[in-house]
Amino acid sequence: MEQLYTVASLWLGLAVASAVVAYHLRISIALVEICVGVIAAAVAGRIGQAETLGSNLEWLRFLASSGAVLLTFLAGAELDPEVIRTKIKEVTFVGLVGFLAPFLGCAAIARYALGWSPQASWLCGVSLSTTSMAVVYAVMMETGFNKTEFGKGILGACFVNDLGTVIALGFLFAPFTYRTAVFMATSVVVLAFLPYMTRLITNVYAKRTAAIRTKWIMLILFSLGALALWSGNEAVLPAYIAGMILAGSAARDTAWIRRLRTLTVGFLTPFYFLRAGTLVSLLALMSAPLVFALLLGAKVLSKILGLYPLVGVFRRDRNERWYYTLMMSTGLTFGTISAMYGFSHGIVTQAQYSFLVATVIASAVVPTLIAGLAFFPKHLLPQKEILDTTAGEHGLPEEG
Repeated sequence: MEQLYTVASLWLGLAVASAVVAYHLRISIALVEICVGVIAAAVAGRIGQAETLGSNLEWLRFLASSGAVLLTFLAGAELDPEVIRTKIKEVTFVGLVGFLAPFLGCAAIARYALGWSPQASWLCGVSLSTTSMAVVYAVMMETGFNKTEFGKGILGACFVNDLGTVIALGFLFAPFTYRTAVFMATSVVVLAFLPYMTRLITNVYAKRTAAIRTKWIMLILFSLGALALWSGNEAVLPAYIAGMILAGSAARDTAWIRRLRTLTVGFLTPFYFLRAGTLVSLLALMSAPLVFALLLGAKVLSKILGLYPLVGVFRRDRNERWYYTLMMSTGLTFGTISAMYGFSHGIVTQAQYSFLVATVIASAVVPTLIAGLAFFPKHLLPQKEILDTTAGEHGLPEEG
């Protein structure tokens, strides 16, 4: 028990330090947490204390996974069904191109430039085709874009993009078994009744029983997550759809969503983002930096070449086009999931896995950093968010 509290204190200390750095640099805290995780792992490895971090402890992996699940749910819950309906053409085309361009481009680079096997090359394409819903949602929430049609459009396109990744991973590598059928059938039934049951629990118990809606949602997400893992899939897959289904009711109860967001971002997601950073091996990257640079360039450039002209059809402002495109160029959750799937099933080697994970994590940092520093479309923010941002930049206290 003493070790548990010691490790937890260490990680929460890193989370607090990340928050302070993010505040002063005006950078997304999710990105800072990833970078701090990389640095912490490098320092611990340098002094021979790599195991002290406890990145692979079961309870810490559970907290990190829970953070990813709840953050993905919140991302779905933030989508406005009406906005998505009015932007269906945009989110569909941007999402599909955002998946196909890096999927085909990165697979070709891995096969013909790096000499990887056909299976490993396709796995590379799948891993680097993603857009990080966790990072994008965290940035949208911190900047205030999650309240705008611009931000909701980006989140909708992210969903279509990652849906393509999930389908490709399953179609190319995951065998369809009776467990898959059970998972899909059970998910359909549970999610079909989810709005009705949530409404019933809210009307009868919400004002009388402490946080019952949060407990109810976590019960559903963890149950479906367990079923997904049993079937050979990942726990985050049902969470986004559950969030989308409840998006309408969530929009009407902002206080509940705000409390759930506080639990998720304040406690759980630091473990997820910090742990993602600790998985990067700087020694592996330094041993073959050109491979890492080639993969990162292939992912980001294929996204930009595919998306920037297309986004220009829907967004005329230069900053909006670049910000949208760069946000769609990120990767993290499904990218690392796909890479881990490939490694655990012998599709890629440990070295190839290390390069894929490092590339995925770098793609979460580099495009987002450039987007925030060079192309931030402040004119799209609600007036209150602009005032809060200005206050923060001048060292004034922000609301809340």
